[in-house]
Amino acid sequence: MKGLELARAYYEAYGKPMLEKDFADVRDRIAVGLCGHGSECFGFDDDFSRDHDFEPGFCLWLTEADERAFGFRLFRAYGKLPREFDGVRMENKSLFGSDFKGVHTISQFYGFYIGDHVPEINEEWLAIPDFYLAEATNGQVFDDPLGEFTRVRQALLNRPEDVRLKKLGSCVFHMAQLGQYNYVRCLRHGEVAAAAVARADFCKNAAQAVYLLNGAYAPYYKWLFRGMRELPILGAMEIELTALLQAPVDEHSMPLIEGIAARIAAALRDQGLSARRDDYLEPYAYDIGEHIRDGALRNSPVML
Repeated sequence: MKGLELARAYYEAYGKPMLEKDFADVRDRIAVGLCGHGSECFGFDDDFSRDHDFEPGFCLWLTEADERAFGFRLFRAYGKLPREFDGVRMENKSLFGSDFKGVHTISQFYGFYIGDHVPEINEEWLAIPDFYLAEATNGQVFDDPLGEFTRVRQALLNRPEDVRLKKLGSCVFHMAQLGQYNYVRCLRHGEVAAAAVARADFCKNAAQAVYLLNGAYAPYYKWLFRGMRELPILGAMEIELTALLQAPVDEHSMPLIEGIAARIAAALRDQGLSARRDDYLEPYAYDIGEHIRDGALRNSPVML
């Protein structure tokens, strides 16, 4: 059983009855689910993930006022729930893990990722890393009768199109510079280590571009390629990127680099972001920029 399934089953077995019995008068003010940090919140956990911070549990989110009114009572009630469920209990706890479950305020949860408010202007959106937004909007919300937790979640899922395009253009530009241009130049200079870095960064930008083409938030590097497999647009390209990362650092990588660039170029044409027919990506970055409506953002440097 994966972590999200375990969390929901544990909630249904123990959490929900506890809320209905001991918090009936405020039950309509408590959001419940499992979101945030960790592979289980993305649904990427496996048997190996259970070596630390894996336990039955879920999150309960309250407004600031409700936390002051009954948060401590809810905290104590949650702490009395069984620590083992379906044969699972905490075995090992890491230094920076496992504390995200239990009772938190809504502002506490989202504040870690976005500060004290939902971004309102493009510059604020650009300042938040995509992997933060991926964690802030992953997982599942089991119940949210008040709707406040879900309201913020939905606001974060509605990233402005100009911001998506700006980030996409930056990724495409970096792909051209790193893979199509500088990789071979580094090799011919005898800078094999620099070539390896360029190729790896090409792959990272390609993966991030795939998320942006899907209108999705890219998780941090550990789950970047794992998450690609589930994306409908170019998700299967994770196979080529993995092969490229595992290949010897030499000029034999160029056909694979150019093939990946060609697939990105085709996807950009499919989305109406360029009418070019060649596969060198740098001009595509500027074509993408022409679709940005915010003049200041459109005219700012293409590379973020």
